[in-house]
Amino acid sequence: MLDLFPEVEKPAEITPGRKLVAKAAALYVAASDHFQTRPVDELRLGFDGISGDFHAGPTRRSGGREPWYPRGTEIRNERQLSIVAADELAVVAERMDVAEIKPEWIGANLLIEGVPNLSTLPAGTFLFFKGGVTIKVDGLNRPCRLSGRAVAENAGMADVEAGALLFPKAAKRLRGVVAWVEKPGTIRAGEEISVRIPEQWIYRA
Repeated sequence: MLDLFPEVEKPAEITPGRKLVAKAAALYVAASDHFQTRPVDELRLGFDGISGDFHAGPTRRSGGREPWYPRGTEIRNERQLSIVAADELAVVAERMDVAEIKPEWIGANLLIEGVPNLSTLPAGTFLFFKGGVTIKVDGLNRPCRLSGRAVAENAGMADVEAGALLFPKAAKRLRGVVAWVEKPGTIRAGEEISVRIPEQWIYRA
């Protein structure tokens, strides 16, 4: 008899979805002409992201993160917001032998408390803010030398170029995530967030 549903040799491991309660510990916005941010009490979000922010817009130009396109190709902007966690930045600071790394130095818009291993949040994770805003995680934010140079300069490292090169290694899988706005509104500092992590399929070799 033909088995219509044969078992594979190594079936996928399914990690159930789960929910966490977190907090928007601090908010930041960037000027339209520079990626570094400054602290604010609230963020007004539209479908284009943060109004006037360096990363605002429905589309963006491709760069080194998208080698499959010619540099400068217009693509969807899934990087409207940069989200980081203090505990991960503390690890990066220790690896770089600097006292601290402030979220604004690397262009963060949102500092979150209450999510263990923030940078591992999978694509498709929803962040539901108590005030009504919803943002959706696109994925890991890969560290680059531009952010590394900002860290080195702001931290007062003696060799800025060495710091710029060190940051991508020190911050690997600790740089936070990027996200885009699904439901607009206003986010306020200290606001509660319901984090909904989707079910994941993991294939092990």
